[in-house]
Amino acid sequence: MMSQSKSWFQQTPAWVWLSLIPTLGGFAIAYAGYKSKTKTWIGIGIIIPTLALALSANSLAFVIWIAQIGVAFYLKKAFLVKMYPKNLPVPEEQELANLVATTRDKVDINECSKHELVNYLGLPIVYANNIESLMNEGYVFTHVEELIEIAGIPEKQVTRITPLITFGYNYKKEADFSWKRLNTYSTDELITCGLDGAIAEQIVAERQQRGEYKSLIDVKQRTGLPFTTYRHIA
Repeated sequence: MMSQSKSWFQQTPAWVWLSLIPTLGGFAIAYAGYKSKTKTWIGIGIIIPTLALALSANSLAFVIWIAQIGVAFYLKKAFLVKMYPKNLPVPEEQELANLVATTRDKVDINECSKHELVNYLGLPIVYANNIESLMNEGYVFTHVEELIEIAGIPEKQVTRITPLITFGYNYKKEADFSWKRLNTYSTDELITCGLDGAIAEQIVAERQQRGEYKSLIDVKQRTGLPFTTYRHIA
């Protein structure tokens, strides 16, 4: 997939070669604007041949022709970025990755699939597996540094995908794996998680009476229970 990504930017679109045609070649730029839905390019592609026709008997016609070719080759990279296939992953080259990122939707690391990690972001399968494994265990990523420090992804890879990722926070998702279960689980569910029946009842009763716990220290202060009695659920 990465080799396809690289070869995509090594090509020269047919419209660029058509721009070599004197006078009428300017319409090739307008075509590029039409294909990429860029109105500015369409305007440039119409103005250039119009000027060339108007000055066809003037020595400036040659200058306009050279400018026409220069503009076409200048816009080549931007055109390839705009037309970059959605089924190809983000390019390895950082500059191209940043440009492609401006044309794509961002991916929520905490909600995305392995398919998106591999085929959209272009992460090697081993790192996609690391992220998936951590998400399945309830880990919630909050910033890019965690992808390096926790998921073990090389910094170069993380830098490349940074413009394309976000870190959404799903409270309910985290609540199923952290101490926050103390705020959502019933007495029976807490017992199933390994809490002593009396401990579970006390925690739920306090929560129902005075509202959700703000932190583990809040649980300790409000219930008077030693942290060791519920630390395995934290």
